Amino acid sequence: MNPESLLLTDLYQFTMLQAYFARAMNETAVFEFFVRKLPEQRNFLVAAGLEQVLDHLENARFSADELDWLRDCGRFRPDFVASLADWHFSGDVDALPEGTLCFADEPLLRVIAPIREAQLVETRIINLLQFQTMIAAKAVRCVLAAAGRTLVDFGLRRSHGAEAGLLSARASHLAGFTGTATVLAGKRWGIPLFGTMAHSYIEAHDSESESFEHFARSQPAGSTLLIDTYDTEQAARKLLTLLPKLAAEGRQVNAVRIDSGDLGEHARRVRAILDAGGQAQVRILASGNLDEYRIRDLLQAGAPIDGFGVGTRMNTSADKPYLDCAYKLQEYAGTPRRKRSEGKLTWPGRKRICRRYHADGTMAGDTLTVVGDQQAAGDLLLPVMRNGRRLAPSPPLSAVRAHLRDELARLPEPLQRLATAPPYPVTVAPALQRLAEAADRATGLQP
Repeated sequence: MNPESLLLTDLYQFTMLQAYFARAMNETAVFEFFVRKLPEQRNFLVAAGLEQVLDHLENARFSADELDWLRDCGRFRPDFVASLADWHFSGDVDALPEGTLCFADEPLLRVIAPIREAQLVETRIINLLQFQTMIAAKAVRCVLAAAGRTLVDFGLRRSHGAEAGLLSARASHLAGFTGTATVLAGKRWGIPLFGTMAHSYIEAHDSESESFEHFARSQPAGSTLLIDTYDTEQAARKLLTLLPKLAAEGRQVNAVRIDSGDLGEHARRVRAILDAGGQAQVRILASGNLDEYRIRDLLQAGAPIDGFGVGTRMNTSADKPYLDCAYKLQEYAGTPRRKRSEGKLTWPGRKRICRRYHADGTMAGDTLTVVGDQQAAGDLLLPVMRNGRRLAPSPPLSAVRAHLRDELARLPEPLQRLATAPPYPVTVAPALQRLAEAADRATGLQP
């Protein structure tokens, strides 16, 4: 499967495109991607996935084989399919920089392009932005709970597919995770790689001590040993006899990993064993069905754990596995457009997000208004693509991580907690309210 294929979309994108083609409709359209409301127990979101969206917009084309299939499937007119032969995205994109904190109703991305182009990319844009924004929001909660401790993404094997596993490694590192166990993420984005061994490695040896020794000797830069295959505390005692021998050879064991049982109690016992044996430098890592709540509870209980491997619950955002998000038409042919569906009302036009700050630098609230409103200063949405080409290379993940750290430092403390806090204020400016009223009058919804 090619995830960048333009056929990886919903059928209605093509049925609408054919109808637009039949009526020669291809004026400039403005679409915006936003989240209608925050999930419960999410006080904020983290904008993520923009790099992959821009990659898609720059590179997506129809192959000859795909055009042949569209022509032969019996649903589409030959002249319409022929019109797709030279399809490419030629529009503009404005977006929140990745790592920016955002809230309900705020556009993370705006597309300005001929409507056939802007419409066809809808599904993939939602797919990419929704997933990474959702995972980054979950991962940053783990970062806040871990309070500076090592966090490693362990979730590839239980992710919902290969692309999801790879992109969750990226989104979690963006959010502040130290690294990942996903090797391709290390190659593609330079994310630090972490790994230990599986229980099968230990079971394949006749003795646990032998497995530790062999593994440590195979890792000249230092190793992390999994110690809960049989008896966690007994394994820690076995290490005490092995560590001086390895140290004499210039080899070191950096850490031990505990993956089962009462992680807090095992960590306390293992820490006592290692410290009593003069091995206080050996760190303790924990893994096994962890999320921000378990990390918080372990640390509040005083568990001497130095780092966490977090997998399934983060990579699937298990407690909140989707965002109520949308990519909606806000303007067509120069006229503001607005959806009025019950429970799904949208604000029309090209919008700005203007963020205010208290005197101490913390975020005070956002104003949602229209482009051109002189009563509000600033705009979080920045130009990132013009005429179908990036304005600049995407920043490295290290820069995105630094941007998010700065954002979190400005986030009011109640919003950084895991519990639901009073909502961050997002107000609608009078200029946007007036535009909505004008759009309603134009469609006969107001006298």
